[in-house]
Amino acid sequence: MRRTLLQLRVDPIACDGFGYCAELLPERIGRDEWGFPLLAPGVLPPGLLDAARRCVVSCPRNAIVLVPADEPLSGPTTRAR
Repeated sequence: MRRTLLQLRVDPIACDGFGYCAELLPERIGRDEWGFPLLAPGVLPPGLLDAARRCVVSCPRNAIVLVPADEPLSGPTTRAR
């Protein structure tokens, strides 16, 4: 059985910069000077998937999502930095 590789994406329009995601997953999410998330690029290691799922369900604006790693980086769920 093949595992789907996942990565995090953020919708910068929906995000209000509460910072829960950065608190729950500091290994992969930093914050800019205004408190908005800065995501580390790449696939999430298996050991961080549970914490990443907690980030997704804890976001009060539903601005952060888990997507397949091979999904194109276009559309409203990307953040250019």
